[in-house]
Amino acid sequence: MARTRKLGRDLEVKPFTGAAGGWGSVKSLLKSLGRDRVPFSGARVLLKQNKTDGFMCVSCAWAKPADPRVFEFCENGAKATTWEITNKRVTPEFFADHSVSDLEKWDDHHLEAAGRLTHPMRWDETTDKYVAVEWATAFEEIGRELRAIAPESAVFYTSGRASLETAFMYGLLARAYGNNNLPDSSNMCHETTSVALPESIGVPVGTCTLDDFSHTDCIFFFGQNVGTSSPRMLHELQEAAKRGVPIVTFNPLRERGLVEFANPQSPADMLIKSPTRITSQYHQVKAGGDTAAIMGIAKVLFDLDEKAGLPGKSSVLDTEFISEHTHGFEAFKAAAKATDWQQIENRSGLTRGALEAAAVVYAHAKSVMFIYGMGLTQHKKGVETIQTLVNLALMRGNIGRPGAGICPVRGHSNVQGQRTVGITEKPEQVPADKLKQLFGIDTPKGKGLNTVEACEKIIDGSVRAIVLLGGNLVRAVPEHRLVEPAWRKLRLTVQILTKLNRTALVHGEISYILPCLGRIEIDQQVSGLQAVSMEDSTGCMHGSRGQVKPASSHLLSETRIVSELAKAAATSRSTIPWDDWVSDYSKVRDSIAATYPDIFHDFNARLWIPG
Repeated sequence: MARTRKLGRDLEVKPFTGAAGGWGSVKSLLKSLGRDRVPFSGARVLLKQNKTDGFMCVSCAWAKPADPRVFEFCENGAKATTWEITNKRVTPEFFADHSVSDLEKWDDHHLEAAGRLTHPMRWDETTDKYVAVEWATAFEEIGRELRAIAPESAVFYTSGRASLETAFMYGLLARAYGNNNLPDSSNMCHETTSVALPESIGVPVGTCTLDDFSHTDCIFFFGQNVGTSSPRMLHELQEAAKRGVPIVTFNPLRERGLVEFANPQSPADMLIKSPTRITSQYHQVKAGGDTAAIMGIAKVLFDLDEKAGLPGKSSVLDTEFISEHTHGFEAFKAAAKATDWQQIENRSGLTRGALEAAAVVYAHAKSVMFIYGMGLTQHKKGVETIQTLVNLALMRGNIGRPGAGICPVRGHSNVQGQRTVGITEKPEQVPADKLKQLFGIDTPKGKGLNTVEACEKIIDGSVRAIVLLGGNLVRAVPEHRLVEPAWRKLRLTVQILTKLNRTALVHGEISYILPCLGRIEIDQQVSGLQAVSMEDSTGCMHGSRGQVKPASSHLLSETRIVSELAKAAATSRSTIPWDDWVSDYSKVRDSIAATYPDIFHDFNARLWIPG
């Protein structure tokens, strides 16, 4: 029998068999408003979340609809908002009271829960404390240290929460400095997607948008815990389920959001109606067994198609689509037919009957969406698994028509977008000629370091400095026990943050915390109030305007911090008017459009079009 387990000082895990959402979500939201001391202002701000005239959620990257609901946020998104606009502060006085060694004894949750950082800080070796420093002094020393080392020994890491404008500037900073060392959080979550999809369908992103949910007649769901990772998608899944759309789920965990959902934004759902059943077939595949399960479904489809060759039977496969738009079909068919059922069952953990049931549903559907998350991407065979899933879609022509396609679900709120504007270690993926023409940058020709390679170079001592635009890399990498002692030997560590985290405590010889404005905060520059932009999981771009007063008058915007670092570390290595860009972000967007015209043409004009 499942039992309650105590975890840490005030955390516990309890068994839960109810529906996702419901009154529990409402209660949790009220608790978070009180916890972060924003009971009234927080409620007002939430009404602007994921709205065209508001701000993009700082939590997940799920799409923002053109016609939003009154409450266009989920429980997790609301918590992320109150977490960011909290009234709690981490001031120089806080650091005066706590040495870094003392803070290292805190757990990660309580480090961030201490509140928003208010001043730029520098670690002092004598006292083992962070002490306040002037911005100009910080930029001067960071620039001096970066100029003193070989460019290939510095790394510029970014998480997925920075805006398109900041990410674009950050990539230019690294290349003007002299390297392509631009590892990012995508290297750890959807790198396999970025490799698998271009090889299979020619683009590194999914082919579905929110509109496809209203046209689909079947959804296959793999390796993604929607109730935890992207709860707003439950609205689309609920509407599809109510229309009778079969949703076939493959997940080792019986995740409650994929079982049933009570919409916390619908009093009728919570008071009168029963929760909506989301999944029609739930297959608890063995961890890492997705490829075997997909091959089993393909094997059944080939058998059904052969039987369909009899008089009066229609074809199961879309032979016309396969002939016109694919290659390698016969080899895939031979591989599927040669795969033994016992091997499929052993590796997938599912019975032949279960996979036949899933295949029959697929065979009777016209337009099918294939949604997947990091359960497919984060293992050695991730590329192979995703490409096998694409093959399953291609078998019945489920790419390129309404209600059908591949839909990878990204994590951080702009993790996909930063790649779109040039955050990559691969020089061939950036328009070097345009960077030279537009900005006077000679893009380094050598491949840079991805996240894994950067960690390896930190461990062997080759990397001497790292600048982090958000994120908590020391804690995020699986091998943090190997990385952490090597991290302490770095010459320079710089973190651009809104809150304290573990990585800030695992410092180098010289260590800076540079606190920045959060996305939800009002960003006032020389030309007036500024807005930023993000890309969601479906490849759509959205504008975002700050709503609340900054946590401190000492904070700088991310764009300003990146600009000052560039001026300090890459002096005269570009013709970029950094100060002009900082004074007016629309000029950054014009430059993005000039660099990537196919995607970002008329960027400023299109940014505020709903959806």
